[in-house]
Amino acid sequence: MGRLRFLLGVFPFLALLLCFFLSYTHLSPTTILVKNEMIASPREFSILIGILTRADLYNHRHFLRILYGIQSSSIAHVDVKFVFCNLTKEEQRVLVSLEMLRYDDIIVLNCTENMNHGKTYTYFSSVPKVLSRRYDYVMKADDDVYIRLEQLSASIGRLELKRDFYYGFVIPCKSREPFVEYMSGMAYLLSWDLVEWISESEIPATDTVGPEDKLVGKWLRTGGKGRNRFTEKPAMYDYPGTNGGCSHELLKETVAVHRLKRQEQWLDVIRFFNVTQGIESSFLH
Repeated sequence: MGRLRFLLGVFPFLALLLCFFLSYTHLSPTTILVKNEMIASPREFSILIGILTRADLYNHRHFLRILYGIQSSSIAHVDVKFVFCNLTKEEQRVLVSLEMLRYDDIIVLNCTENMNHGKTYTYFSSVPKVLSRRYDYVMKADDDVYIRLEQLSASIGRLELKRDFYYGFVIPCKSREPFVEYMSGMAYLLSWDLVEWISESEIPATDTVGPEDKLVGKWLRTGGKGRNRFTEKPAMYDYPGTNGGCSHELLKETVAVHRLKRQEQWLDVIRFFNVTQGIESSFLH
C-alpha cells in the first residue's frame, strides 16, 4: 500500500518530466539550428543590384545568372535583378514571362528602351514603389561589368554608412576625390533614403535626359544629397586597355571590372579570379 502511494505521488512528476523531455526534443533542434545559422551566417545589410540591360539579350542574361548565381556574401543579403523597359515584341512577352516564372529576377519598367533618356531615373524612382521589400542599398550596374559580391559587400560593410550614401568609381578617372564629379555608370550604389528621395523629388523628375551617371551626380549636388561618398579605387576599373586612364591590370582585390564587351575578355576575368576552381579535372575531358 505504501509503495502504491509512492508511485501515485511520483507519477505526476514523471509525467511532467516526460512532457518536458518530449517538448524539448521536438523544439530544441529547430531552435538550436536557427541560433547556429544566425551565428554562422549573419546578414548585416541588404543590397539590390539592378543590371540595366535589354530584353532581347537572352543568352547574355543567362550567362550573368550563372556568374552571380554561384556567388554569395557572408555579411550581406544580395539580390541581383535584370532591368529593362516595356516589352515590345510577342517573342519577348513569351520568353521573358518564362524567365520570370522560373527565376523571379526581372524588373520590367514602364518606359521605352533607352540609355540616356530616363531609364535610370525610372529604375531608381520605381524601386520603392514596385518591390515588396526595402533594401539598405540599391545599385545600378551595366551588363558588361563583373561584380564580385563578397568583395563589394566587404567594401561597403567596412564603411558602415547606411544613409545619404553614394558609392562607386568617381569620374574623372585619375581622381580619388568622390565630391569632384560623379560616379561612373559601370556600377554605382545609393543608400535606400536617396532612392526614396529620387522617387519623390522634383529635381530628378524634371532632369532626365543626358548621360545617366552624370545626371545622378547632378541631382545629388542640386538637392544637397549624398554627403557620405566613397570611391572604390583601384578595386573598381575598366578592363585592361579598354579606356585609357580608367583601365589597369586585373587585381586580386577587385570589386568590379567593366567594359567586358567580348567573350574572350569575360573568359580572361573568369580564369583570373579562379571562378571555376574546385571543379575536378576528371569532369572536363
